[in-house]
Amino acid sequence: MYKRIVLKISGEALAGEQKGDAFFQPVVDELVRQIKAVLEKGTQVSLVIGGGNFWRGRSADSQMDRTKADQIGMLATVMNAIYVADALRQKGVGAVVQTPFVVGTMTELFSKESALVHLEKGKVVIFAGGLGHPFFSTDTITALRGAELDVDGLFFAKNIDGVYDSDPAINANAKKIDCIKSEDIVKNNLKVIDMAAANLCFERKIPVVIFGLNDKDSIIRAVSGEKIGTIVTA
Repeated sequence: MYKRIVLKISGEALAGEQKGDAFFQPVVDELVRQIKAVLEKGTQVSLVIGGGNFWRGRSADSQMDRTKADQIGMLATVMNAIYVADALRQKGVGAVVQTPFVVGTMTELFSKESALVHLEKGKVVIFAGGLGHPFFSTDTITALRGAELDVDGLFFAKNIDGVYDSDPAINANAKKIDCIKSEDIVKNNLKVIDMAAANLCFERKIPVVIFGLNDKDSIIRAVSGEKIGTIVTA
């Protein structure tokens, strides 16, 4: 069982299969249920949530300034974090949202020391707002916060059940990879996590598990050490 983890969830996952809705409550409820179960097993959980259910970069306007598009994306992650934090609260789980910039009284400024104190108290710390700067993905902030907090593992819950040697949506014969080195992700340009995140995991020797969010009890199983998805070693 892992002692301390960062769990990354895509924003699109929160919307489920619903069209036009930012949140599909059964998906959020299931996420909360599994996080609570992991906490009860003694694992400290921090969380990063993407913003894709609200905003997908410059997809609405290809001529938009990249910096402004990324700033909107950062704010989208804050909205998701506040929503999930309250969903956790409703189930009796304490949660704190930390951001790298001031968001009134709605979030705390990120601090490694305060994050560790919250985790020791059994609270979930949700890191929102990315790095506070453009050109960095939520994969990168997941790896960075994991390195800062000296976690045992990073867990990427995706809409695909692991790493494949090619895109399974395009290639029906794509083969799933059970275990891969982070440096091989970089060398082969496998687009499962971004290159900055993969490089940081390699440098800091942080193990990564990439698995399918929609598989039954997948978060609980992955954090319990069951061999699901793809394990990325340093």
